[in-house]
Amino acid sequence: MGLDLNKVYNRSTKGSILFVVILLGLPLVFSTNNYLLSTLIMIGFYTIVSTGLTLLMGYAGQISLGQAAFYGIGAYTSAYFTTHFGLSPWLAMMVGAVIAAMVAFIIGIPAFRLREHYLALATLGFGVIVFTFFKEWKEITGGLNGFFGIPPISLFGITIQTDFQFYYLVWIFALIGILFARNIVQSRIGRALLSIHGSEVAANSLGVNITKYKLQMFMISAIYAAVAGSLYAHYVTFINPQLFEMITSIYFLIMVVIGGTGNVWGGLIGAAVYVCLGELLKEIVPLFIPNASGEFEIVFFGILLVIILIYMPNGLSHSISKIVKRVLPAWRRKNESMLVSENENASSIGGERL
Repeated sequence: MGLDLNKVYNRSTKGSILFVVILLGLPLVFSTNNYLLSTLIMIGFYTIVSTGLTLLMGYAGQISLGQAAFYGIGAYTSAYFTTHFGLSPWLAMMVGAVIAAMVAFIIGIPAFRLREHYLALATLGFGVIVFTFFKEWKEITGGLNGFFGIPPISLFGITIQTDFQFYYLVWIFALIGILFARNIVQSRIGRALLSIHGSEVAANSLGVNITKYKLQMFMISAIYAAVAGSLYAHYVTFINPQLFEMITSIYFLIMVVIGGTGNVWGGLIGAAVYVCLGELLKEIVPLFIPNASGEFEIVFFGILLVIILIYMPNGLSHSISKIVKRVLPAWRRKNESMLVSENENASSIGGERL
């Protein structure tokens, strides 16, 4: 029997297992290439943040420009509690997630009274305030000098220090995050979120508590970002406020738009495209402009964002889905015709023998 690729693609167990096997097998193939492993690890960090933001944007219909703030809250909380209080990185990560959720709750209550662009501006202002806090409260964050000496994570007595080890850790978190997001989308909460995204007036008339669901998604997206920030802090063992400035939130937004807001896999696709293109630009741009600065990266992704919004408003995940749905039926018909011809040949050979 041939492999039914249509089932593999469309949320089947085979498809999930195939993806996980490929993902877990990559470090075994590229175990000596630290550059590639570190790139894949960064994709994992951004996948976690983008998956949470996809839930907020694609299903609750809310734009947030403050995800870098939650990313930083997770990183600094984990760094501070592990270095100053000797807390386990795992407990510190949980503390960071709780603090991020509490901050999102406090910010979300007044922010969700706003509509459309005003909400985005409110989250942008929140991100600027938190960035200023990171920069100025030197007793806690170290200011622009940075926060040094963050301990690595240990698991079952094994200190996770190499890229090979950290790859599996971050992608386990990323896959759990995607699975959790899929469960939310396919649940009653997901249907309520889709009704809110479609029409708040209609959802409200049906008795859907709009503010409650929006606030929940905002808190969940904050937890996603905080967990990614904690993992990042223990991976690099050094952080500074510039990692969590406003432009980082914009990059997270670009990842989600590139991947597609209407698909939980869009965060992974957008993160992979963003990181790979960013690394490619670092190699190509200096060949044409030797003294080029990092501003060219901002310009490039700004242009890419406009192109995606015009020609692929639903993101790459939707476009890939359409292509696969067109290609697979033809592949299946070809596969079935080959199987039929093989059976006919086998029958004819058996008849001749008789």
